[in-house]
Amino acid sequence: MLFRRRKKASWPERLREFFWPRKGFSRPARYLAKRILRLSASPHAIAAGVAAGTFSAFTPLLGFHVILALALAYLMAGNLVAAALATTIANPLTIPLIALATFRVGEILLGIRSGEAISAADLFHRMEHLQFSELWRPVLEPMLVGALVLGGAAAFLAYGATRLAARSVAARRRARLVRRTPVLSHGDTSL
Repeated sequence: MLFRRRKKASWPERLREFFWPRKGFSRPARYLAKRILRLSASPHAIAAGVAAGTFSAFTPLLGFHVILALALAYLMAGNLVAAALATTIANPLTIPLIALATFRVGEILLGIRSGEAISAADLFHRMEHLQFSELWRPVLEPMLVGALVLGGAAAFLAYGATRLAARSVAARRRARLVRRTPVLSHGDTSL
């Protein structure tokens, strides 16, 4: 195989790499950012797709983030690939933080004050074991309201940052193409 290790990793090395990758945790995020910025679309389309994916990642609709992101990106004339890739903001490490933040903001905005301190684990336990009718008022409604605010703010910031970055990447790409293109004189008809 082309990319196989010369020396097979021992089980302690494999265990360490499972919990702490050799290349670090930021490498996948950098790869994803470069993958999004290198899409062949306008800066607005890429930024709108990222904004749609970012917004959908803040919703409590676990399992439907990509579908929601694609629908929003389509409505905003955004890039669908960028929207799907941006939903990775909601991953197993960030979902508990996002869920708890949207729940707390929703509680504040709706004026609901629960008597007990609720953790992210409590939220997910309730989402697993309660019926939809029992879940709507105490959990989902505050999370959706909080998601509108936090997701909207995050999408706004993501749109601006992505649009600037996409313009920069497109300008560098155009400059590189101009440097590679041979300059023709007025009388040269060899092409």
